[in-house]
Amino acid sequence: MEYRPLGRSDLRVSAICLGTMTYGQQNTVQEAHEQLDYAVDQGINFIDTAEMYPVPARAETQGRTEAYIGSWLAKQERDRLIIATKAAGPGPHMAWMRGGDRNLNRTNLEQAVNDSLQRLQTDYIDLYQLHWPDRYVALFGAPNYDPQQERETVPIAEQLQVLADLVTAGKIRYIGLSNETPWGVSQFCHIAEQLNLPRIVAIQNAYSLTNRVFDIHLAETCHREQIGLLAYSPLAFGFLTGKHRNGPAPNSRLALFPGFDRRYQKPNLAEAVAAYGEIAHRYGLTLTQLALGFVQSRWCVTSTIIGVTNLTQLRENIATATIKLTPEMIADIETVHHRYPNPTP
Repeated sequence: MEYRPLGRSDLRVSAICLGTMTYGQQNTVQEAHEQLDYAVDQGINFIDTAEMYPVPARAETQGRTEAYIGSWLAKQERDRLIIATKAAGPGPHMAWMRGGDRNLNRTNLEQAVNDSLQRLQTDYIDLYQLHWPDRYVALFGAPNYDPQQERETVPIAEQLQVLADLVTAGKIRYIGLSNETPWGVSQFCHIAEQLNLPRIVAIQNAYSLTNRVFDIHLAETCHREQIGLLAYSPLAFGFLTGKHRNGPAPNSRLALFPGFDRRYQKPNLAEAVAAYGEIAHRYGLTLTQLALGFVQSRWCVTSTIIGVTNLTQLRENIATATIKLTPEMIADIETVHHRYPNPTP
């Protein structure tokens, strides 16, 4: 397993990160522990979760993913592992969490961190991320930015000050963003420098063969600010495994949770997936291998977040760490990308 520096931090994370959003919904605690054991045995040292997990978010399951990880983490050598989790931001859903008030102010951030620490059964979180911005932005496949949807927001300087105090208290080591925009990243960096507050070291955004908008909008910002990309949904909700070719695969999230796929109900997705599948077949790879191999090969990606529901999937995904795409493969991928650019932004 390859290990890479995460932004300007002293953390070295595995090139593959284990995502855990299925734990507590599609996976039992025993299955979660089996997956965690196998991942660590294969060299993964980086585990990502969130206070709102599992997905889809429900009052009766919220926090269960962290609790499953915590019951496993309590038996591990803590300093060998890098644990990342995320604070949920404001929005119209999840009224059960903090009474529906999830603005990223001091009260809420401190409670979120303390609750995560308790569930994770640890004294510190290595990377603490803001799951989505406190301010309004177009998220998760939503259409264009609409200034009419602006809302009151906690100033970024205030958010950073609270996070700085949590770093000083030893509860978190480094901070990151998720589902952010170039403007947001630039503001967090500028204000941190201006006020001598902690800098963000990572951003967790969607990135895959069918969603490379990061290359257009965020790559330069993150390169110049030395921010590592943690690529989520590298298999595009399972579409880049080929399992949804004939409709939602049985027991998949697409089948179990209708309406959870707004990002993947857009033109040219099926055509792009079929074209990438042809490339994979031509070079003796599975579509999964091509898709994960591509994301892992990108200069802007520090770690690729994989999420699975069984050990068979986990074994295949981790095995892609050794795949090296040739210049010919990359050229063929670029040809398809130019034909069907970013069908799942």
